Amino acid sequence: MRRHILLPVLLLASALAGSAVADTRFLAFDARDRTTQALTRGVTLEVARGLFGATEVRNLFSSTSRGSARFSQGGPDGVRRVLPAGASDGGIYEIVQEGDGRGLARALCPGSDAAWMVIGRVRAGRPMSMQAVGRWSDGGYRHCVQLNYDYRGEWATQQGAGPARDTPAAYGPN
Repeated sequence: MRRHILLPVLLLASALAGSAVADTRFLAFDARDRTTQALTRGVTLEVARGLFGATEVRNLFSSTSRGSARFSQGGPDGVRRVLPAGASDGGIYEIVQEGDGRGLARALCPGSDAAWMVIGRVRAGRPMSMQAVGRWSDGGYRHCVQLNYDYRGEWATQQGAGPARDTPAAYGPN
């Protein structure tokens, strides 16, 4: 009988501890190669980190100019199927087609109807690569570009503050 009570109590405690330990970080990256520099220069990612180290990328901010894009986690399986051989596996994030997100999607995958980013594990102090994949009007998915970044640093923020205080209200509170 005690075993049946103990399991729900442990699960509840784990969930409560997860929300207490989870945090949001703003990690900045510099373009590592010419292609990446031509398309994005530097970026700052808003990363939510969970209890067990899982990360979710929520937003992308331009580190060198005004601009931001919101991400929606998840995407179709067709995105993974078109990644080039040797591309790092990671989370799939749809670029939300609002505000600057539309411009980012068009810059990365010109002519596509929708665009996704496949982002490997985002960690402070480590380089990062992102794969852009688009879906065209014929329903086909195509790999667009690989973006490579070197870690630059982490923004020091106060509770509720972000690196781009001018972001539109659609991207949530800053």
